[in-house]
Amino acid sequence: MTILQAIILGLVEGVTEYLPISSTGHLIIASSLLGLDGHGLSPEAALRTRSAVNAFNIVIQGGAILAVVGLYWSRFVQMLRGLLGKDNAGIALLINLGIAFAPAAVLGKLLDDWLEAHLFHPAPVVAALALGGLYMIVVDQRRRGGLASPRIHSGLKNLEDLRPHEALMIGLLQCVAMIPGTSRSMMTITGGYFAGLKPTAAAEFSFLLGVPTLTAACGYKLYKDMYSGEGEGMVQTLGAAPIIVGVVVAALSAAVAVHWLVGFLGRRGLTPFGWYRLVLAATLLGLIVGGVVRF
Repeated sequence: MTILQAIILGLVEGVTEYLPISSTGHLIIASSLLGLDGHGLSPEAALRTRSAVNAFNIVIQGGAILAVVGLYWSRFVQMLRGLLGKDNAGIALLINLGIAFAPAAVLGKLLDDWLEAHLFHPAPVVAALALGGLYMIVVDQRRRGGLASPRIHSGLKNLEDLRPHEALMIGLLQCVAMIPGTSRSMMTITGGYFAGLKPTAAAEFSFLLGVPTLTAACGYKLYKDMYSGEGEGMVQTLGAAPIIVGVVVAALSAAVAVHWLVGFLGRRGLTPFGWYRLVLAATLLGLIVGGVVRF
């Protein structure tokens, strides 16, 4: 992997990780267009390349984690103070994040290999992108009262008003995002809507919940790499420098994306992202049929 390829993938990861548009779909397209899908190589070399790139795409999520920690440092200090018994709101937020993270912590390890083997294929990914787009449009229109169905009463509560059972509901919805192409941020932000959070508060909880979730995903991938030999193959195949560059670029671009998303949700909501996902699904399907993108 060249430094330029690492920069592009880091940029794609950072921008799409916290936007509700599926980082998986974008990374699939970007990796294929950059020639990192192993096409033209021997079967053994192609498998090694794809495995290394898949590991790389997970490891650079570390950059997205650093971005949120930096942007919301005051929240982490608040939770630390709460842990020390000095901030009631901080300990309540920490407990809610723990409750929301628990379902993914359990199911992620149990279902990781099965999901990768059975759902990381063109049809499920394209379907998840399209259905996710329709889902966001419907949810957002209901929140704004634009559909005849009962309105979602969001936009009233701050993060401090979130109850434990509502945090659990958001955590269960996050598990749906284990399906490739779904988007973790899409499920957690809409979960915040269902819990009655303001759009900005729903986004903030989604960002904060991403820290333990993505940390666990990165740690689990690195653990598997260390004990299966994949990690050594990743470094040897791609090189150490591109991995470092990818993490740094992902951190910087994620910081910009998070800052932008908070303001955008307050003004425009999720509907534009829903339409974008429908276009992305059609584009990805066309690229797959045309043989440009390969799984």
